[in-house]
Amino acid sequence: MARFDFVTAGESHGPGLTTIVEGMPAGLELDREALDRDMARRQLGHGRGGRMKIEKDTAEVRSGVRHGQTLGSPIALLVANRDYENWVERMGPWESGEGVQQVHLPRPGHADLPGLLKYGFEDARNVLERASARETAARVAAGALARQFLEAVGVTIRSHVTRIAGVAAPAPDDLGPADFVGVDDDPVRCLDADASAAMIEEINRLRKENESLGGTFEARAWGLVPGLGSHISWDERLDGRIAQAMVSIQSVKGVSIGPAWEVAASPGSEAHDEIFHSPERGFYRETNRAGGLEGGMTNGETLIVQVAIKPISTLTKPLRSVDVHTKEPKAAHKERTDSTVVPAAGVVGEAMLALTLARAYREKFGGDHIDDVRAAIDAYRQRIAG
Repeated sequence: MARFDFVTAGESHGPGLTTIVEGMPAGLELDREALDRDMARRQLGHGRGGRMKIEKDTAEVRSGVRHGQTLGSPIALLVANRDYENWVERMGPWESGEGVQQVHLPRPGHADLPGLLKYGFEDARNVLERASARETAARVAAGALARQFLEAVGVTIRSHVTRIAGVAAPAPDDLGPADFVGVDDDPVRCLDADASAAMIEEINRLRKENESLGGTFEARAWGLVPGLGSHISWDERLDGRIAQAMVSIQSVKGVSIGPAWEVAASPGSEAHDEIFHSPERGFYRETNRAGGLEGGMTNGETLIVQVAIKPISTLTKPLRSVDVHTKEPKAAHKERTDSTVVPAAGVVGEAMLALTLARAYREKFGGDHIDDVRAAIDAYRQRIAG
């Protein structure tokens, strides 16, 4: 079984973010422009804050790639924080920090207070810098590599925004990759023009009221072979792995595979996908209420993941809090913030889905070289074709 994993390191205002991806097969041709394109997509969306004007993220390859091809060894990527020069005194690894103002006012909804209590810190900046969603830049860099591996074996992943605050977009019964052409050109990455205009209006309205906004996005994957994941053990069930990966994204509070809440309200005869067979298509379904997963395994249909993200915890008009030193009531700490990150969260969701699926493919098909992986997939498809 091939091992596939990744790890990120770095703080929001530190020198930069690093990710190391292990388990990529050798011989995979990487597209440098596609890597930078995914980094830029994470910064999209109406309602983003001032930092998006400072950071123009790119991922610098430090190891594991030579002349545009993977070597099979760990791939290290560096995403520089261009604002670090203004934070050296506060965030430098060797500076004394004397005279630097500490953060004693934890923000409701953030990691500040639990982190202070857990690690025994006096300064919430020791927590909030790592807990910041800035960390997702490293995840997207890793996910861009996973996406290119998946595309090499016929898998496509896309996302779109389905709700911002009280404005929801219509839910089409079926979407293909071609339907997502131009989605990144929309200010909120929504596929419906009328809903997009209403979302933008809602962002503008609530931003003037010093509010942040949450919402939902949907990520889809096409071209998956059936049988990724397993019913054998709880930790091998792919739906569980996907749910954990999505909820690990900062501010995400809920995940469903397919239309879970609608299915929960339906009788059994309307909740499941009947099975058909033809010589041309093999086994197939005419509906996809399961969202492409049954019994912890992919079933060959489109994988559909719906994700709910809460409003950002940092508000321009802070909520009430308590000074952790004096225990006096005060307004919470205020950091530079966005109004909403739902459009960008969809891009992060794509990255986490790609990383989870890449792991599942590497576990199932192994292979030291990308050609070995493709050969194993072809052999598997032939075996299950009947």
